[in-house]
Amino acid sequence: MTTVTTRTVAYPADGLTMVGHLALPAGTDRRPAVLVGPEGMGLSDVERRRADALAASGYVALAFDVHGGRYLNDPQEMLARCTPLLADPDRMRDIGRAALDVLRAEPRADSDRVAALGYGTGGAIALELGRAGVDLRAIGTVNALTTGRPGEAARIRCPVWAGVGSQDPIMSAEQRAAFAAEMQDAGVDWRLVVYGGALHAFHHPPVDHDAVPGVGHHPLHARRAWRDVLDLLTECLPVTGACP
Repeated sequence: MTTVTTRTVAYPADGLTMVGHLALPAGTDRRPAVLVGPEGMGLSDVERRRADALAASGYVALAFDVHGGRYLNDPQEMLARCTPLLADPDRMRDIGRAALDVLRAEPRADSDRVAALGYGTGGAIALELGRAGVDLRAIGTVNALTTGRPGEAARIRCPVWAGVGSQDPIMSAEQRAAFAAEMQDAGVDWRLVVYGGALHAFHHPPVDHDAVPGVGHHPLHARRAWRDVLDLLTECLPVTGACP
């Protein structure tokens, strides 16, 4: 069995003390690294487990924080924080860069071989890192078909994969079309997978608190989306010399 080592990392961003989850694979050698961004509620065990799974596959993974160590299980509080954040690309980039600095500072991480993966708000942050011209090997998002400031998508220097549910009322057909047009016009190597019948946050296991309308778990598509993410990483950020 592959041994994964984890630890909590605190770092400043957005005027807060963020609390991330770092997962390291077995061994002592440098490995490719992956940022993992959470849905709008904030960092939870869902993202921590995904970081652990990536570490078990040979990656250094950091599940980053967006709310200063808090998980916002009140939908109205979540929207009150995330709505202005999603409207401010510079704030999103600052949050992403702060997490990226932590990941690249980890001695086990190959700082030249980094991908960004994000869900919802975390996916929007991953895309803004790309639009800022950050050197990434891949960007993967679920439920994050945000569009950026005009012309900035041309700075994206890596393949972009995006997944969304066909019945997601938050990521509408019009938003899907706008995202596709932005990527295409910018000459990005992009892919968009639409999962039939899935709602917003279809990848996320059911929660025991209120959620915004249009959210629902779809176990089959959740597994498919995770496989698609792993395929993206295998293609763009392969692990070499990984421990069995």
